[in-house]
Amino acid sequence: MFELFNRPIQKDLRKGLRHQDTSAEHYLWLFLKNKQLGYKFRRQHGIDSFIVDFYCPEKRLVVEIDGAPHFTVEGRIRDKERSKIIESYQIRVIRFTNNEVMNQTDVVISAIQDALDTADPYQPPLGRG
Repeated sequence: MFELFNRPIQKDLRKGLRHQDTSAEHYLWLFLKNKQLGYKFRRQHGIDSFIVDFYCPEKRLVVEIDGAPHFTVEGRIRDKERSKIIESYQIRVIRFTNNEVMNQTDVVISAIQDALDTADPYQPPLGRG
């Protein structure tokens, strides 16, 4: 049976990532935890073979925080493919840089709130491609 969320084999990795979060992930979590934006978020949540930074199951929204490795050509290609696979499950992916989280927090929070409150839910293509 295919497990889409939180595969048991990834449990230790997910737990480790929660204890080794980046400064930007730690800071953003202060705004997302305890339903502060009106919806529950999970951090370091498994989707398919990936572990995403933050996931809101009710709104099927992933929030990713990107640091330096994501800005290389290879990193951008990997991120694009990863987002494409996640979106094939009708889960929306939005991305921010570490710099945006740390220096433009109000803009990031507003963008996340807008994504959560979108009246016309995001509808990515069905299927894996």
